[in-house]
Amino acid sequence: MLTRLIFCFVLMFTAPAGAILVNPTFNPPRYMQTTEDAAIWAHIGNRVISVGRIEQGQVLAVVPTAADYYEFSFGFGTGFIDKRHLKPTQGKPRIQDRLGDLNKPLSNQNLLTWQAVTLYNEPDNKSEPLGVLAENLRYPIISKLKDRLNQTWFQIRIGNRLAWVSSLEAQEDNGIPVLTYHHILRDEENTRFRHTSTTTSVRAFSNQMTWLRDMGYTTLSLYQLEGYVKNRINLPARAVAITFDDGLKSVSRYAYPVLKQYGFSATAFIISSRIKRHPQKWDPKSLQFMSISELQSIQDVFDVQSHTHFLHRIDGLRHPILLSRSYHNILFDFERSRRALAQFNPHVLYLSYPFGGYDQKAVKAAHDAGFQLAVTTVKGKVKPGDNPYLLKRLYILRTDSLEDMARTISNQPQG
Repeated sequence: MLTRLIFCFVLMFTAPAGAILVNPTFNPPRYMQTTEDAAIWAHIGNRVISVGRIEQGQVLAVVPTAADYYEFSFGFGTGFIDKRHLKPTQGKPRIQDRLGDLNKPLSNQNLLTWQAVTLYNEPDNKSEPLGVLAENLRYPIISKLKDRLNQTWFQIRIGNRLAWVSSLEAQEDNGIPVLTYHHILRDEENTRFRHTSTTTSVRAFSNQMTWLRDMGYTTLSLYQLEGYVKNRINLPARAVAITFDDGLKSVSRYAYPVLKQYGFSATAFIISSRIKRHPQKWDPKSLQFMSISELQSIQDVFDVQSHTHFLHRIDGLRHPILLSRSYHNILFDFERSRRALAQFNPHVLYLSYPFGGYDQKAVKAAHDAGFQLAVTTVKGKVKPGDNPYLLKRLYILRTDSLEDMARTISNQPQG
């Protein structure tokens, strides 16, 4: 039966790339009690996975379905539990949720689990356990409090129940890293761009991606990142988004095979006016841009998004020209870029400002042109509740060690 359950979940959650899934069930929930320790499942990122268990004798509010499982609220989405593990409660259920408000809205904060953590019915590790949350999860926090020993507890909601997690077992989420790359070359062919910070080596990039794979990271699409910013999606704790600006030929030549090998996804922010009609002969001494066919060939790994049409230039003072353009000029360019890129992606919803340059005009134009997120070059991580048109990113340079990368990506607050 468990295999059939998983199969049902996968079918239920098969959706086009970028879709933000919403619980379609409208049946009113009812409280039921577990007859034994029961595994729970949920949709995390693009997969339905085991996310922990509920202890025997605990009460959850579940929604009946026609399948072999019940649904219940889990974070920003839906959890699943096998019907065989539940029975109706006798009379009004006894639930000790006196230390909080079930109707209190979620905050813009999450906890991260690096190991399986115990869910308690009260902020006391001697209280009755409600269950366990699995490792590698992000889970929304309602509030925090300190106990008499000055220990912090995170209050969460699961299946219309309040539960408590000790800060000794979980960390507060400091945001998702969005990594920025541009140009990639082999060391022996890099004679012109060796001292350019936006150029990295094939060896360094491959080592960095290997590190992410070995550490168990999931790569996110910007559709998922949007869901995270807007508190609409459950994601793993070990998560990172990978972006490439400009649309250089080296991306298809060198970055694409590495990412594909590891099953990673990434976003390519393309300067739409520089797309070539036909592929150019490879020349590592010049900045070459991808052709139509090259862009089409990498779309199983890369999601194509906008880096503007004609606005990727600087003026005589080396300032981004976007800053000196009128609102209408910027809006026209943004809209033109979205139309030009529609041949590769009907959902061009995300923008990277050229050279990280933006102002109030650019932010308004991004919104009015139909973009839903925009990224900058301001250093930092992306957090829930951030301004979606001013998202921060991080650089991992060719000269950075893997230890440097680990510190940058880790869940430590950014300075």
